[in-house]
Amino acid sequence: MKTEPSPYTKDKLENLVQSCLAEAKQQGATSAEASINVEHGLSVTARLGEAETLERHNDRGLGITIYMGQKKGNASTTSFEPDAIKDAVTAACNIAKFTQEDDCAGLAEAELMATDMQDLELDHPWGVSPEEALEIAISCENAARQDDKISNSEGASLTSSRGTTIYANSHDFVGSYSSTRHNLSCVVIAEQDGNMQRDYWFATARDPNNLDSAESIGKKAAKRTVSRLGSRKISTQTTPVVFEANMARSLFSHFISAVSGGSLYRKASFLIDHLDKKVFSDSITITEDPLIKGGFGSSTFDLEGVATKARTLVDKGVLKGYVLSSYSARKLAMQTTGNAGGVHNLEIQAGSNDLDQLLKTMQKGLLVTELIGHGVNTVTGDYSRGAVGYWVEDGEIQYPVDEITIAGNLKDMYQKIVEIGNDVDRRSNIITPSLLIDNMTIAGS
Repeated sequence: MKTEPSPYTKDKLENLVQSCLAEAKQQGATSAEASINVEHGLSVTARLGEAETLERHNDRGLGITIYMGQKKGNASTTSFEPDAIKDAVTAACNIAKFTQEDDCAGLAEAELMATDMQDLELDHPWGVSPEEALEIAISCENAARQDDKISNSEGASLTSSRGTTIYANSHDFVGSYSSTRHNLSCVVIAEQDGNMQRDYWFATARDPNNLDSAESIGKKAAKRTVSRLGSRKISTQTTPVVFEANMARSLFSHFISAVSGGSLYRKASFLIDHLDKKVFSDSITITEDPLIKGGFGSSTFDLEGVATKARTLVDKGVLKGYVLSSYSARKLAMQTTGNAGGVHNLEIQAGSNDLDQLLKTMQKGLLVTELIGHGVNTVTGDYSRGAVGYWVEDGEIQYPVDEITIAGNLKDMYQKIVEIGNDVDRRSNIITPSLLIDNMTIAGS
């Protein structure tokens, strides 16, 4: 099986969005913006040494937003035929006629549009065949199953996708980029004395050449799973907590939600009016760099065509900026930060110690390696989530623990981050090391 070439070249897609904008103008729109997304890919799963699923996907969509003065309407279509595009524009115009005027509605300012469309090296197609993909997945799972304590498997999966995005608006801005993402993961089950545990590992990359080997991913999945055998409960207490790098990411995603324009102008954030105030401990500096080559959050422009730029969001604990689109910025009487669609390569500045040294610094407490549930209230900052991990004493892991809940308030937790690790996890647009929080409440037995 070979992937059929897409009938939609970048030039043809750009012509489609331009025709969409021309149709909007003809139907009376005072301004408009349109975007096209086209994606195709392959996904395979192998379980117990055999192929379990094989899927190809081809997705596409066109979205149009029109403004009649400060009345807004939007519509979308999955057909790129001229009649379908015309119908979508008509639908958006009809919606706008029945909406109320909004003083903050409209395109981002023309002078903010991106002009430097540099190549950020996001596009690395992988011509892997289904047969080759299955062979990789099987070898990954086989590596995990070599451990005698691995009794079952939920499978190993490989996915490879490539997408193209075109955005244009009536400021005569047209921007486009293609990007790839390749992922290999393995989930296995270990058993000992009637006790069963499940864990996983994965790798993801823009360039398939940067993926970890199938064997190393499988072995790490097995090692993590087996290490959870013999889990115990612990008593309810207050204790220091280390968040493994992959788990620390969620703490900063909650922060981003709290400083995003939508939460701020709706007064639904525990960080309202905290600009230039201390929100983290001195150990935390957070930067945003949208121009990292090959980054998962890299882009020269945001979803409104606004030029992105590097900045410091938190400087030694002090909040230096919000995360704003043009609409939320107007609601707050500020200027967009080029974050329509989210953050671009948010990176928490690493410390000097690795995870083992962080545990030694903690001496006694909990290492969190998995979080369960979504008990986070970004209005109040209250935090309560199920957790799995390891109990640490004398700076060393003693035994695995489960069936516990960790709780606190994000505002306090951020201030109590006493140390940041150097084990940086780059598998996301939020780039994090592990971290140590001075004290949290652990609800156990």
